[in-house]
Amino acid sequence: MELVGRVLLLVHLFGFAILVGGLVVQLRSTAPEVNAAMLHGAWLELLTGAALVVLLVLGGGEIAYPQLSVKLGLTLLIVLLVSVNRKFSSIPRGLWALLTVLSLINAGVSVLWQ
Repeated sequence: MELVGRVLLLVHLFGFAILVGGLVVQLRSTAPEVNAAMLHGAWLELLTGAALVVLLVLGGGEIAYPQLSVKLGLTLLIVLLVSVNRKFSSIPRGLWALLTVLSLINAGVSVLWQ
């Protein structure tokens, strides 16, 4: 069970890397867009995060509900913004910056909140 949890954590980190990579690619673009990497990375983060919580509950581990709530809220907001704006050929620079900041805050909550 521990191996499954570690693999899920690795895939969760890949989801974050894919999302941030998709955002960084848009850094120099004059008309940033929601690319496939951002969409798939956000969904991968959400699904693997949920699977990690399920494993923790099944394993009888202790859950930090405040941290989990903040991470879930941030991830859902990112997925919502990315999914809704996927259909447009470009997005405002402010939305791109918001997605970047939300993604980095989400990672910061994971690492810094003990």
